[in-house]
Amino acid sequence: MSDYGAPPPPPPPYGGGPPYGGAPQYGQPMGGPPPANNLVWAILSTIFCCLPLGVFAIVFSSQVNTKWAQGDVAGANDSARKARQFALWSTIVGAVGSIIGIVVYVIVVVAAVNSGSTSG
Repeated sequence: MSDYGAPPPPPPPYGGGPPYGGAPQYGQPMGGPPPANNLVWAILSTIFCCLPLGVFAIVFSSQVNTKWAQGDVAGANDSARKARQFALWSTIVGAVGSIIGIVVYVIVVVAAVNSGSTSG
């Protein structure tokens, strides 16, 4: 028959063994995806709305995946909640500030137009 001996054993069934790299590392949570870190919203609210509150949102959103990978599920959920809150507050402050700025601008323009037309 063959000079090489018996044929090799069949491969294990798909998905039957541990994941690549062996067993899960210490502290990794099992099952379920990590909470949403809201990083995009945090960055956009920092750029377009309110810088100080947006920076806090970025800091907390960057902690979510790190805490999740360390197995701190409660800490990851807490950081995700804080990131969402700071991004929301930043957006609200930015929107209110923009509305106030537009109202002040309109008042100044109307006052300038009225003062210019009465003196002529």
